[in-house]
Amino acid sequence: MKIVMLADLHGNLPATLAMDAMLQQVQPDEVWFLGDAVGKGPSNAETCDWVRSHCTLCLGGNWDYGIGGKEFAEDGYFWAQLGPERMDWLKNLPREAEVTLGGIRFRLFHGRPVTPLMRVNDDKELLGQAFHTGKGDFGGVIFADSHRPFVRSLQDGYIINTGSVGNSLGVNRAHALLVEGEKGDTPAPLMFTILSVPYDNQAAADIARQDEHLPHRDAYINEIITGKYSR
Repeated sequence: MKIVMLADLHGNLPATLAMDAMLQQVQPDEVWFLGDAVGKGPSNAETCDWVRSHCTLCLGGNWDYGIGGKEFAEDGYFWAQLGPERMDWLKNLPREAEVTLGGIRFRLFHGRPVTPLMRVNDDKELLGQAFHTGKGDFGGVIFADSHRPFVRSLQDGYIINTGSVGNSLGVNRAHALLVEGEKGDTPAPLMFTILSVPYDNQAAADIARQDEHLPHRDAYINEIITGKYSR
């Protein structure tokens, strides 16, 4: 079975369409969304609708809940783009899920608000907390939120980040995670592959430049051009 897990589209339509083209090549059995369809970029209705039409499992992220629940007044720009029906969908997304693949139980979530933002270089004590919950222990954690893809192991098990489709930090490509293996409790091989997809960053920046009402427009443009966090 081939599952692509992706997240953090953040209103970046050129990056989303580039990833869509990559998925047509990969031909996954399922596409799972791990949060943040919206926010930051200028094309939020489009990226939200893409998630809803392409993903069989959808989890919420901090931007989804913040915008969907009208938590911050400065997000009125996004409310106007999305409308009540999309916002209601965003605010009611589940916060986490789990799946057993190749005999390993994986916990899936976006990051915030389930747990504090986990970065690539966070200490092992913080990273290890994600493996142990009231639902028991997990042998792997797959999450998003930090916008940097990686696959690594800790004493507790695998910890994997999907990276970001529309707002990658570090390498400014569209990223996602391809997982290949069998569902179920029987131990079996697994493959984890980071999809690294180039897209027209300048075209994405030009869309933002043409929208003078986009909040923190200059910061967003700098992030998608340079891969450096700018807020």
